[in-house]
Amino acid sequence: MSFTSKLALASNQQEPILSSSTVISASDLNWGHLNPLRGNKSPAAANLWGDRTKNKATGMLVKFKPGFSSPAHIHNITYRGVVIKGLLHNDDPNAEKLWLPTGSYWTQPAGESHITAANGQQNLIYLEIDHGPYLVKPSSQQYDNGERPVNLHADNLVWLPFKSTPSPFTDVEISHLWGKHQKGEPRASLLKLPKGFKGTISATTGEFKAVVIDGQLSYQSAHRKQPLNLSEGSYFGSDGQFGHNIKTEQAVTLYLRTTDQFELESL
Repeated sequence: MSFTSKLALASNQQEPILSSSTVISASDLNWGHLNPLRGNKSPAAANLWGDRTKNKATGMLVKFKPGFSSPAHIHNITYRGVVIKGLLHNDDPNAEKLWLPTGSYWTQPAGESHITAANGQQNLIYLEIDHGPYLVKPSSQQYDNGERPVNLHADNLVWLPFKSTPSPFTDVEISHLWGKHQKGEPRASLLKLPKGFKGTISATTGEFKAVVIDGQLSYQSAHRKQPLNLSEGSYFGSDGQFGHNIKTEQAVTLYLRTTDQFELESL
């Protein structure tokens, strides 16, 4: 569901600020093939934002069957991945298996030959590209684009206390993943909310995109009055100044992609 509204005028503004928001439950996604050329042998994929078949930034979910293992291949673009469910391995074809659990993060440079394997009963990841389309090509076309891969096991994430002004919360943690922390520059972090959290994530300007990586939450906003339960793989986002109201009955981890600062306020 997508919404658009005009916020109130600031005293020094001549035009109203336009804000929009989107919220998508994981149960309402439209699934297709990640690699249509492989048909039913391909992992399933569903766009959360953007369009993986177009030349644009995109965030998507990818679902792997138990025991999945791909042939060696390359991609035309670099991607980032975060494990939501199961165990994932992504590395050189001859590398020993490094199984990444929920909350792990990795990058796959364009042109580098690799395999992807899954080893859980349910295997789900969030995959993100800065431009598309997302294509799979044979490893015979491999090349070095100058980037190097990252494989960051969830146990090796560095968590810091989240600092916001104002900040009524002392038990929220953040782990920075990538990007420059300059206004207008995209960056991403994992945000860990404790059990019993009741607050608003307030985006200031620019884009704000959030994916539920672990746990479940209750979501409301100015555009969504009725509470909506969001489980792992669900998405909410906004452009412009906007508040996302969150309540949790269990610990929740979010992947946040933003182009500006965001703040936490109590409900």
